[in-house]
Amino acid sequence: MRPLRAKLAGVLLAALTLTTAGCSGSGDTGAPVAPPEASAARAAADRVEPLTGTPAPRLPVTVTSADGERVTVGAADRIVPLSGSLSEIVFSLGLGDRVAGRDVSTTFEQAQDLPLVTRAHDVSAEGVLALRPDLVLAETTSGPVEALEQIRAAGVPVLTVAPAKGLGDVGPRIAAVAGALGVPSAGQELTERSQQRIAAVREDVPEDADRPRVAFLYLRGSASVYLIGGADSGASSLIEAAGGVDAGADSGLTKDFTPITSEALVKAAPDAILVMSKGLESVGGIDGLEKVPGVAQTPAGLDRRIVSVEDGVLLSYGPRTDQVLASVVAQLYEGGTA
Repeated sequence: MRPLRAKLAGVLLAALTLTTAGCSGSGDTGAPVAPPEASAARAAADRVEPLTGTPAPRLPVTVTSADGERVTVGAADRIVPLSGSLSEIVFSLGLGDRVAGRDVSTTFEQAQDLPLVTRAHDVSAEGVLALRPDLVLAETTSGPVEALEQIRAAGVPVLTVAPAKGLGDVGPRIAAVAGALGVPSAGQELTERSQQRIAAVREDVPEDADRPRVAFLYLRGSASVYLIGGADSGASSLIEAAGGVDAGADSGLTKDFTPITSEALVKAAPDAILVMSKGLESVGGIDGLEKVPGVAQTPAGLDRRIVSVEDGVLLSYGPRTDQVLASVVAQLYEGGTA
């Protein structure tokens, strides 16, 4: 088999920005320094790719929100998505010029200069309303609830979308957003493009390799938060698509996350560890991660086999999921970030 990186070269050019191999300043001195051309590729790749052409919304439309409410959208000239994933969908549909604000998880280049309407991850009703939106897109997990109620009370339509849990949610989430914006045909086109690209990456997952056991760890060192993902973490679908086994779920962890213990990690026995890039930075890079109880005793810790992907896209399950998957596959079968 020719090297996996050569087979995925086209997709990985876009995926480079999703991977933080070195975590500069993290204390991990074993990671290679990216050459200038790689840095340039990352800068160019941290973008959303809109569909060709700009769709014309056909409004008004009445759609059913994920919370069961019927929502009538009369205009979509000033849209405020309250998650990075929803923002990514709107921009990918070709309607990015209509987005008036962003939340803290919206970090791609085209949106970076938009006004921020969240404090940490909490929605600021005042910040949203100050942008005079005619539509707010929210996750069912967006909050606080009082903020969303205040926005609705001001007469602004709020469409909630069910959270992403796996690859199967890519199409339904795109369809929900596109339907509310009055561009269902563009939604179908974007869904087909996304699914085709994901399928292309999956075709290059090595079939002759042993299925690696991968543990998803959620880390926030500054807050002393160290969790291992279980069956409901949202990472299983991505890990399985990359040809792996979700070590946390396979070891019997049924909840979304469980505090990390040496016993839990030894039982999970991961061959590789999947982390968000900022989480890895927060514990001091790979060297710091090995100090988390139990990590150094796992096959992943002994081999320093760490797979790191940018926080905002790792579990977004949206139009850039093919890039996320390509990045995970490349790192997983070529030794991770160590």
